[in-house]
Amino acid sequence: MTVNAPAERSLVIAIDGPAGAGKSTVGKAVARRLGLEYLDTGAMYRAVAFAALRRGIPVTDDPAVATLARELELSVSEAGVIVDGVDATTEIRGRAVTDAVSAVAANTPVREELRARQRQWADARGGGVIEGRDIGTVVFPDATLKLFVTASPRVRAERRVAELGGDVDDVAASITERDRRDMTRADGPLRAADGAAVVDTTGLTVDEVVERIVELLPTDAR
Repeated sequence: MTVNAPAERSLVIAIDGPAGAGKSTVGKAVARRLGLEYLDTGAMYRAVAFAALRRGIPVTDDPAVATLARELELSVSEAGVIVDGVDATTEIRGRAVTDAVSAVAANTPVREELRARQRQWADARGGGVIEGRDIGTVVFPDATLKLFVTASPRVRAERRVAELGGDVDDVAASITERDRRDMTRADGPLRAADGAAVVDTTGLTVDEVVERIVELLPTDAR
């Protein structure tokens, strides 16, 4: 991943939570509010799945996918996701990658590689807003602020359908199954980190969620 010169301050906001909870929308808004950069770590796992599918590597072939992750040229930013020089911003959100990404995310060597890249990203910037599923629990357990952003399964499904289309009931079932896989995997299972503030976005606007999060920060970090 491309890195910049170190920033002057060190402020890490770690956002974890299940699919469709609004982590990305909230994370980007918080980053803009605080003048920080934002990293979607889920896009990194999706990028590896995309690369595996593109190269014809079965995502269940753990050693081959791990080697791929270590060799991958990857840039993730708000401008898009570039994988080995290919703009994969749209395709990583497609059904094929969505169906494949859980197997990639359960691959421990892949997680180790991507966690190292995530820490490098934050070190180069003096922090940032970083969201995923094991950010506060594993990647940045000493983050300035740890959050677990969630919402009801039905609301999460409705948000996904509004964004990508589909049937709400089908998407809700898919989300429930994704939650099960994420929460029961051996490496970095989805859960609220110790000391994390739980933020339920059900019924709240993005601005209301951002205000709640900013209020949780130390005064000198706002």
